[in-house]
Amino acid sequence: MSTTIDLPILAEAPSPAPFPNTSPTEATGDGRTVYIETYGCQMNASDSEIVLGVLDGRGYRSVDSADKADVVLLNTCAIRDNAERKIHERLSALQHLKKGNSDLVVGVLGCMAERLRAKLLEKELVDIVVGPDEYRTVPDLVDKALHGDKGIAVKLSRVETYDDITPVRTEGISAWVSIMRGCDKFCTFCVVPFTRGRERSRNVTSVVDELKALQDQGFREVTLLGQNVNSYRDDVSGADFADLLAASARAVPTMRIRYTTSHPQDMSDKLIDTMAEWHNICKYIHLPIQSGSNRILELMNRTYTVEHYFERMDRIRAVMPHVAMSTDIIAGFCTETEDDHQRTLDAMRRVRYDGAYMFAYSPRENTKAWKMGDDVADDIKSRRLQEIIDLQHSISAEINAAEVGRLHDVLVEGPSKRNGAEWKGRSDTNKTVIFPHIGETTADYVVGDTIRVRITRSTSATLFGERVE
Repeated sequence: MSTTIDLPILAEAPSPAPFPNTSPTEATGDGRTVYIETYGCQMNASDSEIVLGVLDGRGYRSVDSADKADVVLLNTCAIRDNAERKIHERLSALQHLKKGNSDLVVGVLGCMAERLRAKLLEKELVDIVVGPDEYRTVPDLVDKALHGDKGIAVKLSRVETYDDITPVRTEGISAWVSIMRGCDKFCTFCVVPFTRGRERSRNVTSVVDELKALQDQGFREVTLLGQNVNSYRDDVSGADFADLLAASARAVPTMRIRYTTSHPQDMSDKLIDTMAEWHNICKYIHLPIQSGSNRILELMNRTYTVEHYFERMDRIRAVMPHVAMSTDIIAGFCTETEDDHQRTLDAMRRVRYDGAYMFAYSPRENTKAWKMGDDVADDIKSRRLQEIIDLQHSISAEINAAEVGRLHDVLVEGPSKRNGAEWKGRSDTNKTVIFPHIGETTADYVVGDTIRVRITRSTSATLFGERVE
């Protein structure tokens, strides 16, 4: 499975041999091979593991490249036009494989499949189109495609959570666990409620049981996923997200627990206090602000004010002084003025994020913002976005410079990509840390260990340090 992630923190998502799926079906794959490429957010990465779990239960075998596969699936993102353009380009690039193997099945999964639906089948290359709530149908649709019948399954569900499917995870020490699906917020710029449906949550027991199994398999870190995790609600027990977080921390004391993504409206005192209470809940929060202008926030239907957002940030930092914060920011939303833009820059200076995911507004069909008109010129969007990026770069550099001399517990992930003599890991606050490694044969730590590192220098994106015995 290949993964291309545009949004916050993609950790490697691992596993030893997966235990059998609990929804037994007659094997039909006959050992055929499948390759999945994943685009977009962590939810898509998690969904790809679920699809592999479904196919594994039907006798399909995962491979690591498209040219080895009988089935090639692209798990897609629809949040921005650029994300969809990547998929169209990739489909064009796959034409040569289809020409060389007429039996090859090519499928489009996920949010783009849900948004464009039958339009994708008009491409001769595409055999199946499957939305996020129809992944159980993938094996049957593939079987039909092998007999020449194209297929589509895009019905949204109010109940599907895939909590009985065991994801097939790749190598690593970190795992994604989806705790809920869909979104009820209906931000005017966002297609997610239309491509992933309404909110529904797994029950606490199923999530905790999955975490315990991951801990037993040797995983050291887990990220709880949802479009808006802090609106999680177990309808049976009445547990909210803070309750789930506490239950998870209690159940898997040797694992670090992260989560993403949150909505400022639902960032409760109870949740903040729960994070502070448990040592294995990472002190890192991704809390999208999107804009520093109340006028723009209202047009976005974000349901909070800048003042409320600041109050939440102050509360978080009062309880967790060393917490790291990141955010999402959209430049050039409908009718955004220079004053609105300056308010966003002011908000960034006020909050001082450790990092941010920053984008120019991309209008999406069928959203309310689509009807408002994309009236900010592209050159103005680009200039405002660059100013946001430049400011965040300088803030990140200043924050990381202040880390020099501090100690961090770092979860060891393995060799650095740039220098084989150095290894990398991640701090509790989600910062990448690079440190010297003396060779696998003599080092007294391995991937998955937690070591103490003193920071000696930094850049805006990375900390560098030395191990402290």
